[in-house]
Amino acid sequence: MAVSYVHCVQPWRVSSKTRLFFSVGGRCREDRWKSNCLVFASAMNSDVSLNLQSKVEVLLDSVKWDDKGLAVAIAQNVDSGAILMQGFANRDALATTISSQKATFYSRSRSTLWTKGETSKNFINIHDIFLDCDRDSIIYLGKPDGPTCHTGSETCYYTSIFDHLKDQEVEGNRLALTTLYSLESTISQRKEELAAPENGKPSWTQRLLLDDNLLCSKIREEADELCRTLEENEDKSRTASEMADVMYHAMVLLTLKNVKTEEVLEVLRQRFSKSGIEEKRSRKALNYEGNLP
Repeated sequence: MAVSYVHCVQPWRVSSKTRLFFSVGGRCREDRWKSNCLVFASAMNSDVSLNLQSKVEVLLDSVKWDDKGLAVAIAQNVDSGAILMQGFANRDALATTISSQKATFYSRSRSTLWTKGETSKNFINIHDIFLDCDRDSIIYLGKPDGPTCHTGSETCYYTSIFDHLKDQEVEGNRLALTTLYSLESTISQRKEELAAPENGKPSWTQRLLLDDNLLCSKIREEADELCRTLEENEDKSRTASEMADVMYHAMVLLTLKNVKTEEVLEVLRQRFSKSGIEEKRSRKALNYEGNLP
């Protein structure tokens, strides 16, 4: 059974290893970090009763702001892990991010706070905030409403230094992608190539994209081989290899269905942020609504 994330949270203790956590369920006023909204004590430590304002103030005091009162603030996609953008935050920017749950920064050129999306409406909705071990940089972990970069790119990081050093011609922007998303990008590229005039034999990925029966049979075959690594007590490297095959073929199917890996990860995040009973109830509700005439 999935355990609710909220129920796993320990009471807030500010230390060198503290992760900044705040409840996203509350609906206090915009300036609630200054109000008397109480943080509910954990059942394991009911003596914790500091109000939210006090806790935020303690947290802000613990950050190692530079001589200008700033710290680097990095926005990261909670599902894909992509680094979306980097800016700077001061005390007010971090406090505003906590209260509004929208990524907020401090503009050094304008000497004012600004919330990402206040013009474009492509807000970065905060799910959690992390401080590094030195407490001098911040990660805003969130879900973007749309492209983050002002150029319309998904992230602000799309220029590869290694490509430039190799004098390599790059068609379009190449996002800084993790292994999983690089694979997704390659599969999507093979799909796009199918629309172009045929030039030689199709790649294996293209063969899978063109033949539903072949694709489904391969997914079933690879899933069975993955299970056999458990049943036959094969070593971990074999399990990793078989899982890689399952993931690759499943991602081809996702691409065929125009489903992004990020969408799958979002479902997992939402599913495991609630109790197993709640999750099953929501599934039944969806199935019921889907069967309405």
